[in-house]
Amino acid sequence: MSDGARGHKATPASNIRSSSVRGHTLFIGHFAVGFAAKAAAPRASLGTLFLAAQFIDLLWPTLLLLGVERVQIAPGITRMTPLNFEHYPVSHSLVTVLGWGVGFALVHQWQRRDWRTATVLGLAVVSHWVLDLIVHRPDLPLWPGSSPMMGLGLWSSVHATLALELTLFGFGVWLYLRATKARDAAGKWALRGLVGFLLAVYFASVFGEPPPSVAVIAWVGQTQWLLIAWGYWIDRHREVRHGPPSNPEHMPTPFAS
Repeated sequence: MSDGARGHKATPASNIRSSSVRGHTLFIGHFAVGFAAKAAAPRASLGTLFLAAQFIDLLWPTLLLLGVERVQIAPGITRMTPLNFEHYPVSHSLVTVLGWGVGFALVHQWQRRDWRTATVLGLAVVSHWVLDLIVHRPDLPLWPGSSPMMGLGLWSSVHATLALELTLFGFGVWLYLRATKARDAAGKWALRGLVGFLLAVYFASVFGEPPPSVAVIAWVGQTQWLLIAWGYWIDRHREVRHGPPSNPEHMPTPFAS
């Protein structure tokens, strides 16, 4: 196992029980962006929109396993998450995120020849850093190497974080519902199931115990790909209310819509 996937707890176990919010936060605000972006990019599948909005958090677990980036489990470091993000310049520095966003947009444009959708997808990638900036403590680098660290620290407040994330999530789902309608029962119940599942996992992660190891964080992070597939499945059973159809017959390639 790589050093980046080992991790250690920087706080004695006795302090874990004193933390009022102990779990590893799943930031559902990023999924809110994926839902909301459907209104601006109706040709894109919900799975592709999720892929863009979560792209750097899908990249991060693999970089942890490879030892390229590092995180430490430090209960109490914030009220919302016990994770101390020590080193993640490839996935989470502003410069590289801008690069990932441009690259994502260009690949989509190359495949689909749709600049509007490509632009929305690129902005969705970059939105991840912007939302992280609001909630993280100052641990987000501007560029790889010696860089100032940014973060407004909303995770220091449980109530403010919950208010922001749940409001964003509710608004994003509302926009998606305005932009699409179910073609069949699967389109209705698969969406309801995903929304309920995301909320359940969110609250479990916020109020649960800290993860036992960094390796567990990395491997569990890989399961987010199932949520991307879930998004593709939902969109195959829904259609846009106005504008061009968005539901391909088969699941598209990762950057396709």
